[in-house]
Amino acid sequence: MTSFAIIGHRARTDGSFSLNDLPGSGGRMDVLCRCVNAALFLSHDLRRDVDCYLVLCGEPAGQRTVKFAGGLVRSLSPDERSAAALIKKVIDVPCGSEFREAAPGVFIRKGGLERLLTEHRFAVLDEKGSDVQNAPELPDAFLLSDHLNFTDEEEALLHDCPRYSVGPKCLHADHAIIVLHNELDRRSC
Repeated sequence: MTSFAIIGHRARTDGSFSLNDLPGSGGRMDVLCRCVNAALFLSHDLRRDVDCYLVLCGEPAGQRTVKFAGGLVRSLSPDERSAAALIKKVIDVPCGSEFREAAPGVFIRKGGLERLLTEHRFAVLDEKGSDVQNAPELPDAFLLSDHLNFTDEEEALLHDCPRYSVGPKCLHADHAIIVLHNELDRRSC
């Protein structure tokens, strides 16, 4: 099982955003939706052995974590709007500190990065990290940031995490996920 977690620094934590304005009203929810699609989709299939976590840190309800389970998710099409509609549906579902299934294969709970770090040993995808192609072994959980850099508080939490780069150029988070999937696919074949 491979896991990806993406921090959405301004992503709305309630369903008040518009599907017609994901970058603005959603707090760059478009970036997170593209990451969900990059993490889960193959051509004509899903990666059923992948979980994708979205850590929503924006206003107004406090941090929430949304989990897309590749082996269980239903009603997800490979476009931003489809992923956003599922997120919009689940983030208004009452939740506690444990994951609650709010739509088939999509779960939500209160809390954010600090809790997630107690459950997975993440490697950080960072353009200054070691090249993944040179790593003898890769972990099974990866953490990325949205269009913003990690905050100082997040960096303090991540100080012990290994860091990997997917190439010499800085890529969008969803592109980095695809490049990393390619590396993992090549190693598993």
